[in-house]
Amino acid sequence: MPRRNNILANIDWLTVGLYVLMLFLGWFNIYAALYSDEHQSIFDISQQYGKQLMWIGAAFVLALTIMLLEVNFYVFFSYIIYGVFILLLLLVPFIGKEINGARSWFEIGPILFQPSEFTKSATALALARYMSTHGFKLQTPKSLLTVAAIILGPVVLILMQNDTGSALVYFSFVLVLYREGLSGVVLFFGTLVAILFVLALVLANLTLALIMVGVALLMFLIFNPKLKQFFNVVIIYALSIGFFILLNFVVNTSYTLAQFILAGAVAGSLIVLYHSVRNKFSNYTKIAIVFIGSILFTISVDYGFENFLEPHHKARINELLGIESNPQGAGYHVNQSKIAIGSGGMWGKGYLQGTQTKFDFVPEQSTDFIFCTVGEEWGFAGTLSIILLFLFFFMRLIWLAERQRSTFSRIYGYSVAVILFFHFMVNIGMTIGMMPVIGIPLPFFSYGGSSLWSFTILLFIFIRLDASRLEKLSG
Repeated sequence: MPRRNNILANIDWLTVGLYVLMLFLGWFNIYAALYSDEHQSIFDISQQYGKQLMWIGAAFVLALTIMLLEVNFYVFFSYIIYGVFILLLLLVPFIGKEINGARSWFEIGPILFQPSEFTKSATALALARYMSTHGFKLQTPKSLLTVAAIILGPVVLILMQNDTGSALVYFSFVLVLYREGLSGVVLFFGTLVAILFVLALVLANLTLALIMVGVALLMFLIFNPKLKQFFNVVIIYALSIGFFILLNFVVNTSYTLAQFILAGAVAGSLIVLYHSVRNKFSNYTKIAIVFIGSILFTISVDYGFENFLEPHHKARINELLGIESNPQGAGYHVNQSKIAIGSGGMWGKGYLQGTQTKFDFVPEQSTDFIFCTVGEEWGFAGTLSIILLFLFFFMRLIWLAERQRSTFSRIYGYSVAVILFFHFMVNIGMTIGMMPVIGIPLPFFSYGGSSLWSFTILLFIFIRLDASRLEKLSG
């Protein structure tokens, strides 16, 4: 049999080896997190670590099945697979089981199945299929809208299930789009949105309003240093904001001074926008539009934060940003996790010797906070080793994606890398207090069959595509 048709010869065994290594490292840490004298056997299926071994066995069967399927199956059925999981996301709010406040699970006998986990693979397949079609150009409005619909469709449905953490994962696809030619301007605005989001929550409204006006005026000066035009802009904003400040003292309303200043800034921006369009000052036009959008966004952040987020999500974000501090409430998980990791020192306390672990100080230690078990028992050296292992794994995935001959395989490969990286970054960030606690599992380490199987499917479809990279895909 020629080498190009020999799947076994073309499998990237290094990636498979890294996958198996992380699975068993995760299993050993789940055992350490839940170890008790009453259930000492790691094979005890009445305990989570025994069940995890069953999930690992099932994951191997899934991986083998994926490798045996014809490679064009994933191209041809990509839209159908995506449609099936969209349908499941539509059904789960009505017939699903609610766990931890999120109705996002199907209960099938003893097995809990979470469609949102598997929809990541389905979305990656659909995105790769659409973006690899002949004549596709990402820059066209039609293409951008279609790509946005493919990505945001699951996001909307998952948010309806009250599962914010899973929904946020889908925004990692933006990095895939950037690799495929999305303008860097989009990433700039994405960063701007993130900064405004944090500032809108951290700063007082009046402080934020004054900062935004100051930054806008600075941008007007930088991008058009002609003093006459700049002074005209300053006068327009001064008069607009002054009028609304005066209105604040004359009219008896419940609106704050900061809101009147922002209203004046919007009015001034609209006047600047009108004159800049009329006189063809393109830089001023862009700045005015961005400024208006920024003001509206900050207002919507405050409103959305107060009216749409669940109380525990708000409390955790406030704790993360330092707005509130409640070590016994919203900050309890993170506080205990940091204590556990810090107590490990350089080399750790030793396997099965973690005191924070043994006495159940850290909630959800086998799932969302599995990394703190590594920190306590393996110390800084162990956590660094695990982080380096993951980083090497991600670099390997990117290298594999870049060597693909088909656009479909490359896009899917990058999707795998960014989804797993997002999980890795957020999960470890949660355990050390740098990210809000949003229920994101650590790939291949956290307990749970649904997440393990979804990560396995996601990864091994790419390994199967890579094994047939010399073949021409058709769908």
